[in-house]
Amino acid sequence: MDEQWSKGRTVTRWATAGLAAVLLALTGFGLWASHSTNRAAREADHFNRLSDAYQQARFAVAAEESLERKYRLEPGPEIRARYQQAAAALVAALDVVSERGNRQDRVLEARLSADHARYLDAIGRMFAAVDAGNTKGVLAIDGAETEPAFAAIEAQVNAAADAHHAQALASLHALRRTETFVVVATPIAFAAGLGLLGVFWAIVVGYQRRTERQAAENRQQAAENQQQAAENQHQALHDGLTGLPNRTLLRDRTDQAIHQADRELVPAALLLIDLDRFKEVNDTLGHHYGDQLLVQVGERLRGSLREVDTVARLGGDEFAVLLPRIETADGATTVAKKLQAALEEEPFLLEDLALDVEASIGVAIYPPHGSDTDELLQHADIAMYVAKDTHAGFVLFDPKQDQHSPDRLALLGELRRAIDQQQLVLHYQPKVGAHTGQMLGVEALVRWQHPEHGLLSPGDFIPLAERTGLIGPLTNYVLDAALRQCRTWQQTGHELSMAVNVSARSLLDLAFPDQVAGLLARWEVPARLLVVEITESTIMADPTHALQVLGRLDAMGVQVSIDDFGTGYSSMAHLKTLPVHELKVDRSFVSQMINNASDAVIVRSTIDLGRNLGLRVVAEGVEDEATWRALDALGCDAIQGYHVSRPVPPDDLIHWLERQQAATQTPQPHH
Repeated sequence: MDEQWSKGRTVTRWATAGLAAVLLALTGFGLWASHSTNRAAREADHFNRLSDAYQQARFAVAAEESLERKYRLEPGPEIRARYQQAAAALVAALDVVSERGNRQDRVLEARLSADHARYLDAIGRMFAAVDAGNTKGVLAIDGAETEPAFAAIEAQVNAAADAHHAQALASLHALRRTETFVVVATPIAFAAGLGLLGVFWAIVVGYQRRTERQAAENRQQAAENQQQAAENQHQALHDGLTGLPNRTLLRDRTDQAIHQADRELVPAALLLIDLDRFKEVNDTLGHHYGDQLLVQVGERLRGSLREVDTVARLGGDEFAVLLPRIETADGATTVAKKLQAALEEEPFLLEDLALDVEASIGVAIYPPHGSDTDELLQHADIAMYVAKDTHAGFVLFDPKQDQHSPDRLALLGELRRAIDQQQLVLHYQPKVGAHTGQMLGVEALVRWQHPEHGLLSPGDFIPLAERTGLIGPLTNYVLDAALRQCRTWQQTGHELSMAVNVSARSLLDLAFPDQVAGLLARWEVPARLLVVEITESTIMADPTHALQVLGRLDAMGVQVSIDDFGTGYSSMAHLKTLPVHELKVDRSFVSQMINNASDAVIVRSTIDLGRNLGLRVVAEGVEDEATWRALDALGCDAIQGYHVSRPVPPDDLIHWLERQQAATQTPQPHH
């Protein structure tokens, strides 16, 4: 059977060969000429498309530069959107290059894509600096990052575009030469051309199959990339725990609702919702139950609203509800009542527990209560805190209804002017070594030199700033003043670390590390001298974003300290993963440790924990000699408190330091 099959195959081969010979004799050159022309045309088409892709990349690069310059002169969402379109056009052109080019093209595409990604990152920070009005930051980023990156990208794209344009022209010339040769050599090469029929047919079939496989692979890769991009976009705009829109997406939708309200002449409303005593749930039951509660709260809020409404989680136990297209302010308060009832009428079932939840809701209406998103958020925030303070359940923003603190809004306006007019001053409290008594650094503590009320302590205005949008400018003011003073001391020979307290809103602001970097550069202060103090509750409000911000600060060399340690509810799992350098034992434990055994145990355990984790431990609230001695015996690294020094103005601190240095020159015990 095998022998017969072999013979039959041989005969078939010869028959095929004979037929091919006849076909070669009759039609050879016509087919060869057709295929040769077709191949030359395909090559010309290939190189033309590749050249077009590089030209598109060149146009996109030029558009990016033009729009970047225009954004710096006329910042706005339209220019930014057009810039993003230009960037997307460059990415699309590079994708074509990667698909159609050779190995050298793909290497160039990978390098350009990496350079472009870094360029876009720098552009994003530069646009943020433009939006913030930070001209110096814009120039610094432009000179150090965007301009060199753009020049490199432009040079590579232009060189490749020129080279491939020349190659495309060459392929067209080759096509014309082939056509001329076919016309001239037809009588001579007709028979020989038929002999190549089989070869070219195999080439065509192989090429077609490779093309189909490549197209299928490209479609699969495009689908995977599209799915991944959708997932990344969802993660960037939604809360990881509840799946609800986050603050970024809420701001975008609020902006859209405001534009819609302006077009259709109908109001919109923004509600801020804060769960009452949520911290007790975490403290008593643990974060597992707290997370379950937040998820169920989000679901219950979502189930009580229209499809067009938005429920967002802003962080911690704070939610927001956007109501576009409402008819009257009464409609917003009706929704607030409905949400309050949805949260409070039935308990939440957390595994085997039934938990009653209450909430405070603040309501702000556009346009009477604010002209933009920030103002609506601020006024809804004020109304929410009025509701919380007065136990009213929900409150519609109205300055006259702030009965609990009649001067709050007036003080808010004065605080804004105080920041602009530099009425805020910093006092500095020393930190000294627990064993040596030597000066280690200071903590900057803000005071308000009010023209009518005199020197106000932080407790009189910091809570107000935290409830509004002023905490950001206030934090920037304190950082700027503290680093300026740190530079002044450094120039006079006193290199002291500078600790600055940072609020939860600043810690969760992804632009905060850039702000810190800009101020460090402005005052030429080494990053190692800055200590950012945060509380446990600040970290736990949103551990994911907190870790991201702290990681960037740590990479810069900024020191991170957990203030009031022992009063919050952070877990060891979070503590060991955070880039923290220092623990500060809260004064509530330190001040009573001599007379209270429980406080003494907490202090000892905290010091042991910090030392075991390789962290500095600072005890605050040291009021007497006995407490100092006890802390030194326990191995505490540094102390801070009235027994060492009260917070004092900068000149008084230097006098204190000089007196301390003079005292330590005499060999005597420090306590």
